Amino acid sequence: MNNETLKNNPLICDIETGMCETTDSISESTSGNKVSSDKKSIRIIYYTDPICSSCWGIEPQLRKLKLEYGDAVEIDYRMGGLLPDWNYNSGGISSPSDVASHWDEVSIHYDMPIDGDLWLEDPMDSSYPSSIAFKAAQLQDNQKAISFMREMREMMFLKKKNMAKWENLAIAANKVGLNVEQLKTDFEGKAKGLFQEDLKLGQELGVRGFPTMFFVDDAGNQETVYGTRPYAFYEMAILKLNPNATKSEYSKNWENLFSIYPTLTAKEFSELSGTPRSDSEKQLNELVEKGKLEKHTTKNGSMWTIKNLNH
Repeated sequence: MNNETLKNNPLICDIETGMCETTDSISESTSGNKVSSDKKSIRIIYYTDPICSSCWGIEPQLRKLKLEYGDAVEIDYRMGGLLPDWNYNSGGISSPSDVASHWDEVSIHYDMPIDGDLWLEDPMDSSYPSSIAFKAAQLQDNQKAISFMREMREMMFLKKKNMAKWENLAIAANKVGLNVEQLKTDFEGKAKGLFQEDLKLGQELGVRGFPTMFFVDDAGNQETVYGTRPYAFYEMAILKLNPNATKSEYSKNWENLFSIYPTLTAKEFSELSGTPRSDSEKQLNELVEKGKLEKHTTKNGSMWTIKNLNH
């Protein structure tokens, strides 16, 4: 794929910067003060997009951040609008099929399961429907909205479901316990305006790609981390703003981790449990053999789910 294609297609994420970029590239972290914090000592304004493969790549670090610094930080999920439609481009990409092999490469790079064949079998025409659905979910319940985002991504990256289709959004919403009728009403109404507000704020903050995280303290001081980075980058941003932020200890055994996060990839399990990556898959597979977990395998890796055991 030539450089022109890379430049013009936001779905082709730059593995070097760890970003799906909408315009020129930017440095990996900067300081400033543009936005204000709220309740917890640090607010993270997280600009993401449901179909952004680099944002899927950041899940292990993000899940660990919530476990270790959840008491100190409030994460404010904002939608960035990665793919309005296929007409945005002045050349450089001919069709969604260009994205298929790229997603397979990204999967290997981030060690997170992604099946790029979605773009050959049932390509999405836009990331706006899933973004608006997420804003609709936030109107109901913020925690369920985050579970909904995860479910949408699992359906898309692992099960090749087109998340621009309402029937698939409804399946994801139902699974995480959202009121699907209410979601549809908000999806067709209020949520569109909220999505536009996110896009507007993103422009004001200079968001050019995803993931982008703005860490903001009570005084409005800001640290920004661009792209999918090792865990230390996010931890450093918190500690720069609040050197007294204390890390929560959590139980790293598999039962506790799966009770918090019912689905985990081998990379996530390794990051959260401290198990070397070379051993994490073996350990998860042994739990499958013992009947404790179920395994969903794709051509580029697997995901493990806790079995619904009746105690």
